[in-house]
Amino acid sequence: MLSLLFLLSTVSFAKVYYARVTPYEVRTIASTVSGQVLYTDENMLGKKLSNKAFIKIDDALNRDELESVRKKMSYLKSTLATNEKILKNLKEALVRKKENFKKIMALSIKSKVEKDKEFYDLVASENSYLSTLKEMNSLKTNISDLAFREKQLMKSIQDKSIVANGFVLYELKVKAQSVVNIGTPLAIVADVSKAVAVIYLDENDLINLNNRVLYINGKKSNYKLSRISKIADSKNISRYSAQIVMKAPKIFSNLIKIELKEEHNEIK
Repeated sequence: MLSLLFLLSTVSFAKVYYARVTPYEVRTIASTVSGQVLYTDENMLGKKLSNKAFIKIDDALNRDELESVRKKMSYLKSTLATNEKILKNLKEALVRKKENFKKIMALSIKSKVEKDKEFYDLVASENSYLSTLKEMNSLKTNISDLAFREKQLMKSIQDKSIVANGFVLYELKVKAQSVVNIGTPLAIVADVSKAVAVIYLDENDLINLNNRVLYINGKKSNYKLSRISKIADSKNISRYSAQIVMKAPKIFSNLIKIELKEEHNEIK
């Protein structure tokens, strides 16, 4: 009688859990600015959001200030450009005056009064040069401050148009005409591109997890446990949370049966 060598797979030690299938991520959007809510798009509840704002906070004053800041920057840059030309002329004049001063100081025919006059004229020219340079540095500082303010205003205007592209709008926390502050919850959105189910494992379940196969609603699956905590859960004492990331279902929040079965191979 011929003996055949074959691999017989057996499944044992099934552990059963139940979990709800939830969106991959549920996020609360909080306001990063203060202001009055102009409108909320309630028609988007339960729908996937796009790049269009579904909540709009009043940004009229920010836009007015932004326009003013940009005008001031334009004026200051124009003044700075003029001063740069003036400084160039002053520098050329200063170089020549220094050369002339050296020549005059070497002339014995020039009186002390004439030489002092040339000295005072040179000092005045140098002071004028330094004063213009100082003014230019002040202009550059002001322009830098305005540029920073421009970025702040642009960020504030952007933050007042609430967008969550690709997420589903689950709940609106504010209504039109309400006033919000920094940190005020505005909406809850969900990432439904994938789903996740969380189960809580016993300490013994953490042993040989690589040999465990997941069965969902009685059917073998290719899903794996992920984000396995090595620290016991604060609510489920002596249990360790683990996630199963899976394909998004048509309907979320349904309860599924999850079995952890240990597979081993026997040779006969």
